[in-house]
Amino acid sequence: MNGTTGTTGSPGSTSSTDLTTRPVIVVGSGPTGLLLAGDLATAGVPVTLLEKRPHGISNLSRAFVLHARTLEQLDGRGLADPLEAVGRPLDRLRLFGRLTLALDTLPSRFGHLLVIPQYEVEKVLERRAVEAGVEFRYGTEVTGLAQDADGVTVEVRTSAGATGTLRAGYVVGADGMRSAVRNALGLPFPGRSVIRSVVLADVRLAEEPGTLLTVNAVGDAFAFLAPFGDGYHRVIAWNRARDVPDTEPLDLDEVREVTRLALGRDFGMHDARWMSRFHSDERQAPAYRVGRVLLAGDAAHVHTPAGGQGMNTGLQDAANLSWKLAQVVDGRATADLLDTYQAERHPVGRSVLRSSGGIVRLAMAERPWTLALRAALTTFLNHVGPARRRAVGQVTGIGYRYPAPRGAHRLTGARVPDVTFADGSRLHEAQRGGRFVLVTPPGVHDEGPDGHREDRLAVRHWASDRRTALLVRPDGYVAWAADDAYPAAIGAALATHVG
Repeated sequence: MNGTTGTTGSPGSTSSTDLTTRPVIVVGSGPTGLLLAGDLATAGVPVTLLEKRPHGISNLSRAFVLHARTLEQLDGRGLADPLEAVGRPLDRLRLFGRLTLALDTLPSRFGHLLVIPQYEVEKVLERRAVEAGVEFRYGTEVTGLAQDADGVTVEVRTSAGATGTLRAGYVVGADGMRSAVRNALGLPFPGRSVIRSVVLADVRLAEEPGTLLTVNAVGDAFAFLAPFGDGYHRVIAWNRARDVPDTEPLDLDEVREVTRLALGRDFGMHDARWMSRFHSDERQAPAYRVGRVLLAGDAAHVHTPAGGQGMNTGLQDAANLSWKLAQVVDGRATADLLDTYQAERHPVGRSVLRSSGGIVRLAMAERPWTLALRAALTTFLNHVGPARRRAVGQVTGIGYRYPAPRGAHRLTGARVPDVTFADGSRLHEAQRGGRFVLVTPPGVHDEGPDGHREDRLAVRHWASDRRTALLVRPDGYVAWAADDAYPAAIGAALATHVG
């Protein structure tokens, strides 16, 4: 599909070597790769997306949850409302049986998590990427790469067996846990398997569960039930006593048995359309950037499914990286800006590994001291508001902030909620198209974008008498702030950050 925009065509029908340099190649068409490619194309950066699978959205989703921070990021692209119309909101998250985390008090437009299968998210992201002009090459597998001072040469093999090379200024590997891009870089992926022989099944239920998400752990077993919305439910379950290889055959009787152990009943599950085993790892690449090659999503980090943070972390990686890469490719920033992707997202990935792993270990506690620790933690979080809010902020993503340079304003690096401005518009609306948003007191900087294109910078005023000036990045974090909004300081901030 050389030179063709869209999702159809014959990926192996072009010449075996195409050294036309593309600004960016994204590898992997999961949620992370689709959001990243769509952002770049929306910003005017030509981007090619390579995917080794044939075209088609799979309904065999592992992810089922969008958290508040991810919904905010999607709202900044006009995508949250379509997803909210398909998914089902849940304003309580229950852990360990007795711990309830309330989400309806979040300082966010999205005071809930959204239960929605991953493939529904992929549909929306793919449609946006196609409309933005992303060039899709399905059935195209990366087999190696080499980079030099000017770009990256990518070796590929098509589903028809043809081999060749492509050329790009930058390559982003969003190609999952077994990332070909990461392997080609020779990067280690240290960590370990936390749980083996987790069973997955998509089944119909004779009895509807009493809650939207059903999850529990008892002794040696845990189980999770979530609806697809089409009459089927996803079951994710594990039995400590059934530690077998992923290749061991799985039948519905085993799924029923482990579900009964964990939940006390199997809800009359029947008509399984798909069953499988997998193992859950905790791993993180030491570097998210090696020269002109970057990693995002599961190619950079994998962790247990506890807390539903996997797809969310990858989407937030993409939101952080896309505007920076667009700035660099467009010549509005130096390549050093890409180093901040590692500095900001690697600690978040490490934190998610720890929190999701901690949830799993406490859920599966069996020794007296770990059971006592879980009981103490549950009591503590149920009764200590600040600690509970911190836990909620970590799981939902709204509690993270990015490190600020020495001497920067106290707000630099902080997440900005979806505030309403003097003209009635919202921050997330002003961000659409990948724009920076300059927020000032009324009467300050009324002249508009100040020489910057309106598709790169929006200027808005506080609806209150607040005197702080903020420059909000396209991903919704503060790039610069000042308590006294002097024109010279604003101009310098725009020159530095917007380019």
